[in-house]
Amino acid sequence: MNERLEAMKRRVRAGAHKLYRQKPPDLRAAPDLLAEFQAEGLSWMQRSARLTSRMCAFEAQRPVILPDEHFVFTRTATRVPEIHSHEEWRDLTEGRTIHELGPISNICPDWGRLLSEGLEGRRQVALSSRSRLAQDAQAVEFLDCALETIEAVLALAASYAAEAQHLGHNQIAEVLGRVPAHPPHTFLEALQFLRLCHAAVWLNGHYHVGLGRFDQYMWPYLQADLEEGRLDLATAEELLAEFFISLNKDSDLYPGVQQGDNGQTLCLGGVDREGHPAVNEITYMSLRVSRDLGLIDPKINLRISADTNLELLTLAAELTRKGLGFPQFANDDLVIPGLIAHGYAPEDARDYTVAACWEFIIPGRGMEVVNIGAVSLPAAADHGIREGLAAGDDFRGILRRVKENLRGQVDRLAGDYERLLLPPAPFFSVLMNGCLERGQDLSAGLAYNNFGIHGAGAANAADALAAVKFFVFDRGAISPDQLLEALEKDFIGHEPLRRLLAEEGPKVGNQSDLADELLRRLFDDFARTCEDYGRTSRGGLLRPGTGSAMYYLWLASGNPGMREPLVGATAEGRQQGKPFSANLAPSLGAPVAGPISVLQSFSKIDYRRVCNGGPITMELSDTVFRDPESLSKVALLVRTFARLGCQQLQLNSLSLTNLLEAKAHPEEHQNLIVRVWGWSGYFCELAPEYQDHIIARHMHAFQ
Repeated sequence: MNERLEAMKRRVRAGAHKLYRQKPPDLRAAPDLLAEFQAEGLSWMQRSARLTSRMCAFEAQRPVILPDEHFVFTRTATRVPEIHSHEEWRDLTEGRTIHELGPISNICPDWGRLLSEGLEGRRQVALSSRSRLAQDAQAVEFLDCALETIEAVLALAASYAAEAQHLGHNQIAEVLGRVPAHPPHTFLEALQFLRLCHAAVWLNGHYHVGLGRFDQYMWPYLQADLEEGRLDLATAEELLAEFFISLNKDSDLYPGVQQGDNGQTLCLGGVDREGHPAVNEITYMSLRVSRDLGLIDPKINLRISADTNLELLTLAAELTRKGLGFPQFANDDLVIPGLIAHGYAPEDARDYTVAACWEFIIPGRGMEVVNIGAVSLPAAADHGIREGLAAGDDFRGILRRVKENLRGQVDRLAGDYERLLLPPAPFFSVLMNGCLERGQDLSAGLAYNNFGIHGAGAANAADALAAVKFFVFDRGAISPDQLLEALEKDFIGHEPLRRLLAEEGPKVGNQSDLADELLRRLFDDFARTCEDYGRTSRGGLLRPGTGSAMYYLWLASGNPGMREPLVGATAEGRQQGKPFSANLAPSLGAPVAGPISVLQSFSKIDYRRVCNGGPITMELSDTVFRDPESLSKVALLVRTFARLGCQQLQLNSLSLTNLLEAKAHPEEHQNLIVRVWGWSGYFCELAPEYQDHIIARHMHAFQ
C-alpha cells in the first residue's frame, strides 16, 4: 500500500466522491420519464432500454476523473427512476409474485465472455440474430432494446474518454477508446472494462451483481502483460488495489437489508471447466490486496478442496485475521457433486461461483432465484413437539409431524413463486449466454432456472428435538405436560427446567450422536420435500440450502410480510424472541467442545441433497491469530473442514472488548468490520439487533 492508494482509500471512506453526486434539484424526476414513456407508448421492454440510455447519458451520469486515477467511474446519479406509474405497476403485477424489490438480481454475468468479445462483438451477435429472426416481432423488439443499451454504455465510455482527453489524461482516453467496445489487450484495460460495465448494470436498477470467477477471466490479460514485459507483479497489484477501492465508492447507493449487504462478491481458486486446478497468481494477489486494504468490498470467496496447499490457506488465514469475515470457503469436493446431482452439466458445475451471500450459481448460464425464502426448521420442530406431545404421540409421531410441517412450508414458498414475474432486463441480457443468440430476454430464463430455499435455525431445531427425545422419552425426567406448560409460559416460573434443557441437553456441535442424527434428519426431510415437489413453472428444481440469511432474527422476532408465525419458547431452553443461530452454527449459548467438534456435527449433513449453500459459521477469538504458528493452525482447521466433508465455511475474527467498545463509542470505531451472515459490513452501521447477535456468538480459542 503506497501513499497514493492510502490517500485514495481515505477519500473513499470519508465519502469525498459524494461531492460529485447530483443534488435533488438536478435529478431527472421520475414523472418526467413516465410522461415520455407514456407519450411514446413504450412497452415494458422499451422502457427498460430507455432507462439505460437515460441513466448513462450526460444529464444523469457526468464523467468524474480524479488526478491520481488509472481507470475511472464515479457514480453521479444517486437513484434509479421508476419506469411505471403506481397504477401501471399494479396492473402489470396483479396476481403475480415479485421477487424482493422487483428487478433481476443476485445472478452473475459471464464476464469472461463479455471481455473476450467486447460490446461491439455482442452488438454483432444481436444484429445477426435480428436478421435471422426478422419475422419474430417479440425477438426483434428485445434485440432492438438490447442494441439500444449497448449504444448507451458505449456512449457513457465515450463521454469519459472525451473528458479524459480534455483534462490531458491521455492514457485513460486511449484505454476508453478501445474498451468496452473491443476486447481488452492488457490487465489495465480489462479492469477498466469490468469497472464500467459492472457499474452500468447497477445503473439499470439491478442489484447484488456479482463479479464471478475473477481470477479465471482476468488471468489471461495479466499473464500476457507479464510475458511481454508490459507490467510487473508489483504494478499489477497496485492496479488491482485501485480496482478494489473503486468498488467501495457507490456501495451506499446499493440496496440491502443493512449497509454492506450489496452482493459485490468475487470467487477465487477451484478447478476449471475441465476439472484441472485453476489457482493462479491473481488468486494470491487478490487475497493479499484484500488483506492490505481492509475494506468490505469485494467480498472474497475461496474455492478449495481436501488437497489445497497450506500456503494458500495460510494466506487466507491472514485475511481472516483482519476481521473482515472473508474469505468464505467453498469445498469443491462437495459442491460440484451436489450441483451435478441437481442437473447441472459437469463442466458448468465445475465453473460455479457464489451469489450475494453463499448460494452457488453458474456465471452467465443461470436465471435462478436462489433465495425465495426460508423454511423455519425451529417452527417445524416446535409444531411437531407441541402438537405431538399434546396428542400423546411417541417420538416417531413427533418426527412425522415435523416432516409434514416442512412440506407445508415448502409448498407455500414454492407455490407463491409459481406466479413469479421477472421484469425485462435488456442490458443484463447482453452479458449472459444465449439471450442475444436466441432473441429472448433474460427474464424468460436460461439454462438453469432453479429456486433456492434456505433452511434456517437448524441447530436450534435439532437441539429442541434432541431435548425431547432425551429428557421426555428416554429418561422420563420431564413429563409432556411439564414441558408443554413451560413452553406455553415462556419458561417463566420454570427456570430450573429451562436451565436443564439449555445446559444439559444434547447439543449440535458437542459430540452428541442424537442431536447430530436429528440435524441430518431435518435436512433429509427438507431435501425430500423439495425433491418431491418436482419441476416448477419455470422448468427448474427447488434447491434446499443450509443458510439462514436474516431469517435467524426474522423468524424469532418478526418482520413485516413473514408467512410463517413467530416461534415462541423452544424445547432446547430458548425463550421467546431470542434469536436463532445464524447459518450452520451451534445454538446461541450452547456449550460446545470446540471447533473440530462443530465441524464433525455439520459434516454429517448430506450435502449432495442440500446444495443451495449456507456456511458453517465460526467466530474465532482474535487471540487465535497471535503468531505464525497460530495462523498455521487456522489453515489446518480449514483443511480439516474440507477433509471432514463439509460444504462451506465462514471464519470470523472477533474481539469481544472491541465490539462492546464500538457499541458504546461508535464514533471511535467507524472502520470496525464484521461478518453479519453472508456478507460483511461496518459494525457501527448495523442495526442494534444485528450488533447484539454478533456479540452473542460463540468465540473459539486454540490451546
